[in-house]
Amino acid sequence: MKKIELYYIYHSCFALETEKYFMIFDYFKMPLKEKSDEISLEDKILQTDKKIIVFSSHNHHDHFNKEIFKWKNINSSITYILSSDISTENKQNNYYILDKDETLELDGISLTTYDSTDIGVSFLIKVDGIKVFHAGDLNWWYWKDDTKEEEQSMREHFQGIVDKISEHQDIDLALFPIDPRLEEFCFLGGEYFANKVHPKIMVPMHFDDNFFITEEFKERIEKFKVKGISIKKTNSSLL
Repeated sequence: MKKIELYYIYHSCFALETEKYFMIFDYFKMPLKEKSDEISLEDKILQTDKKIIVFSSHNHHDHFNKEIFKWKNINSSITYILSSDISTENKQNNYYILDKDETLELDGISLTTYDSTDIGVSFLIKVDGIKVFHAGDLNWWYWKDDTKEEEQSMREHFQGIVDKISEHQDIDLALFPIDPRLEEFCFLGGEYFANKVHPKIMVPMHFDDNFFITEEFKERIEKFKVKGISIKKTNSSLL
């Protein structure tokens, strides 16, 4: 895999730097600054001379924040790629609005959107010779109080989407939710994805401040010959 730099910001937000691009996924909020921080997102946006692309997979408050539109005041070269459920009051030329199962070719980036088992989309991006997947809220949401019918509907929906994604057996990096609210089922979707899609590297997200579960997820997906990465803190360098 070509050299990239991946930073965990918070929750489902990551910053990914490739040869020509600086990409931000599902910005929610800025975590408290600490001396041990390995990235300042504001400084990166201000200082980088690379093309900046900001992705928002859906309008849930923990995946989308209107503050992202203020970033263009400090760096006018930003491009926004947004799910169609996100309302934009003043759509600009640098806004791209996408529904599920759409493709976009943009300045050297190839993008495909897939469905979600919640709302919005998930993203598969080919950029600078690597393939990256950000799941958004695509997950096997197995809640203990679901009815049998709800369980079956969720299972079929999730597996159907992942089976489509599995046509790409060359994904370098996948960012995928493990939600501790699902209790003992929080790894169910991630393990299914690892087994079906076999990304080279899989990074957990959507775990709030429960960093301890990222180590268990790393260990669980090793049996599928997928490299996992545990996360220790916000604003940290992972790759």
